[in-house]
Amino acid sequence: MRLTRPFRRLGPAERRIWDAYPTGAWVDLRTGDKDTDDPVNGPAWGPDRTVRAEVIAALLLGAREPEPGRTAGLRLAGARVTGELNLSDAVLTGKLHLLNCHLSEVVSLTDATTSGVRFRGCEMERIRAARCTVNGLLELDGSTVRNGVRLDNAHVTGQFRLSRARLHAPGERFRASESWLEDARRPFTAAEMKERGLGQDQWAVWAGGLTVDGGAFLRDLRVTGGLRLIGAKFHGGIYLQRSVITATGSHAVQADFMEAGAVEFSAGFTAKGTIRMRSARVNGVLSFSEATLEAPGRTLHLSHAQVEELIWLPTSVKGGVNLGYSRIGVLFDGPASYPDEVRLNGLTYEALRGRWTVAERLSWVCRDSDGYRPQPYEQLAAWFRRIGHEPDARRVLLAKQRRRRGTLRPTGRFWGRLLDLVVGYGYRPWLAGLWVVVLLAAGTAVFAAVPPAQIDPDEVRSFQPFVYTLDLLVPVSVFEQRGAWEPVDWTQWLAWTLVASGWILATALIAGAARVLRPSAGS
Repeated sequence: MRLTRPFRRLGPAERRIWDAYPTGAWVDLRTGDKDTDDPVNGPAWGPDRTVRAEVIAALLLGAREPEPGRTAGLRLAGARVTGELNLSDAVLTGKLHLLNCHLSEVVSLTDATTSGVRFRGCEMERIRAARCTVNGLLELDGSTVRNGVRLDNAHVTGQFRLSRARLHAPGERFRASESWLEDARRPFTAAEMKERGLGQDQWAVWAGGLTVDGGAFLRDLRVTGGLRLIGAKFHGGIYLQRSVITATGSHAVQADFMEAGAVEFSAGFTAKGTIRMRSARVNGVLSFSEATLEAPGRTLHLSHAQVEELIWLPTSVKGGVNLGYSRIGVLFDGPASYPDEVRLNGLTYEALRGRWTVAERLSWVCRDSDGYRPQPYEQLAAWFRRIGHEPDARRVLLAKQRRRRGTLRPTGRFWGRLLDLVVGYGYRPWLAGLWVVVLLAAGTAVFAAVPPAQIDPDEVRSFQPFVYTLDLLVPVSVFEQRGAWEPVDWTQWLAWTLVASGWILATALIAGAARVLRPSAGS
């Protein structure tokens, strides 16, 4: 049977793919010379390696039927594809697999449904695939996309692969590579946004709402621009080991409300720009092990998030870290992992891992640029108590009270210092005992040397300096020595000091005990 085609003339390369499509056979136009076959040199390839995009589209849209017993598909290597490959709104049953090809214009899969799309090692202009459904693998391994990838609200039922790819945001040509930090420090006006091609164009991958049922493998990726993954769902996890992202705006990754089985920014991952994951949910490990992070303001914004395990062991961090109001199951970190500014207010965790001293943890919880916050101290103390380290918990709560003291008025600060000196805010009650011993020893020695005078000479009494001193220290006279003897000369001042000290010690002990026994260990 003779098949008709909607083209008057096909080039030699086009004729080969036309004939091969019904069986899904490969058409390889490469010469075997590595330099010549590099897709970067695609514009110089002649007619024998040139294929019009409309011919590819016609085949995928049903211009030829599959051969009985075979699976149709377009598998093409080493071709120069001219024109826009427009497959928008289409339902494609044949797979599309391009290897080492050069595509000079946009590939559009907007609202399309496909059975698998692979661009491996290709040189491409731009990909538009908003709301696309890929029933299988979506692959861009080793490819270069010069003006960004759009995948907002797309759905990939298989894997999403971008390993070793090179992606550029449409607006990145307006940025000097050495000035990205200075540019990111200030907001742009509307005119500057338009002039510089920013706004939406600062993103190399625009994929808000993307759903990937399998794993998303973006290892060794090189990005000039940012990854916008707001609301994306990666059920099999997303993996960016050894990838390098250089932001052209303020954010290297914006992934608010993202859901993932695991997230790997590790093993040499580098980001110049903020990684923002506000309200994200990670059901497995979120790892920054051996990562290098740099941003002019905040390098990591992970507030209001839920993470089963956070491994925060970057090699280098330049910029603040915000973990406020997040819920983390296991936090594995190190003393050198954090910058000078860390926001921890509202952070809760089930377990801490890492080699920390208590002093280093105390330094960690007091780095909030907004000043004193009680919750980080209470959370840390609660964890120490949960693992049975009560002395460390008391040390943390004592540090909390000392930090809080700086926020009080002068009278409050004075009373706080007195409580700290006498009983350590109730967390060091042994201090009160030490003061009692010192005062008892001093009073006993003085009153033994300069005994007080008996008030009623007719009453027969034997003076005991130790008992007399103890009776002065106790707020309510127990041994009836205070009313029987009266200090003489300068020892009156000592007696008054002992009485006042007794009241202060008793008041401090009561206040400290109330503070310790309060359920919230509050202020």
